[in-house]
Parts: sequence; structure tokens; C-alpha cells
Amino acid sequence: MSEYSEKMDKAIEATEREFSKIRAGQASPAILNGVRIDYYGTPTPISQVAKISVPEPRMLLVTPWEKQLVDTIDKAILAANIGLTPMKDGNCIRVTLPILTTERRKELAKIARKHAEDGRVAIRNIRRDANDALKKNKEISEDEVKKQQDEIQKATDKAIAEIDRLLAEKEADILKV
Repeated sequence: MSEYSEKMDKAIEATEREFSKIRAGQASPAILNGVRIDYYGTPTPISQVAKISVPEPRMLLVTPWEKQLVDTIDKAILAANIGLTPMKDGNCIRVTLPILTTERRKELAKIARKHAEDGRVAIRNIRRDANDALKKNKEISEDEVKKQQDEIQKATDKAIAEIDRLLAEKEADILKV
């Protein structure tokens, strides 16, 4: 049972990570989490080769540890297709976040709802796997199986409620002008 609870927690964390990639008007270093560069033949997250700071509410400042990475990081941010345009500024890169239109906010809220639904589906799949494992286990009684299935359902309901809470927070953050 505890192994399935851990899997559900990981599904919630994965959903949270997806939410962090959706920008909601304010700059956050997490926006660049999915962007990777080719660092000596290895795809590496920008956060491991540069310092990402937020000097202003709508700007990110990316300062690479090595000067020759400025061009590589610049190209990687453009290629990531996340709606941001980097500007090289000497040994650093400034990424200004454009003001979100109402249409774009609604689009981002829709993306957040899709990520939340993906998280819910993952949790339901974990519940199904747990119930299947219980049914296959011939060593425990039917009463014990029923009791454990109830516990699994309670854990599932709790995990889905957590995803719904996270979604409500993210939607409020996105739609706030």
C-alpha cells in the first residue's frame, strides 16, 4: 500500500513540475527548467551551467559560468519554443517576459487543466494497478482485500483533491491580471 502512496505522491510532484513551467505573468527561474543545452555532448539543464536570477518582476537574467556558453544558451532558449526571446547582453542573457493577453491567459489555463488531467489519469492508473495486485494476491482474505481497496480509494481521492487544489491555485495565478 505504501509503495502506491509513494507513486501517487510522485504523480502529484510531476504535475507540480509541469505547472511550474507555465508562466503566469511573473518571472520565475522554473520557466527555463525544460530548456537544455548541449554541454560537452550531454544535454544539460541551463540551471546547471548558469545562474538564473530575477532582477525585475518580468525579467530573467541568465549568467553562464563559462563565457562561451552565452550563444549556446541563447539559441537553446529560442529553440525551446516557450514564447520567450532572449537578448545577449555581454556575458549574460536577458529574457524579458511579454505581458500576457487575456487570450493567452485562457490558453495557459487550458494547458494547466490538461496537465492536471494527466496527473489525475496517472493516479487512477496507480489505483488500478494496486487493485489488480490485491486481486491477484491469493494469500489474503476477501474482507482484507475489500478493506485495502477502500484504503487505496481514500488515498486516490486525497491525491486527486491535491491536484485539484494545485490546479485552482495555478489557474488563479494565471488569470490574475
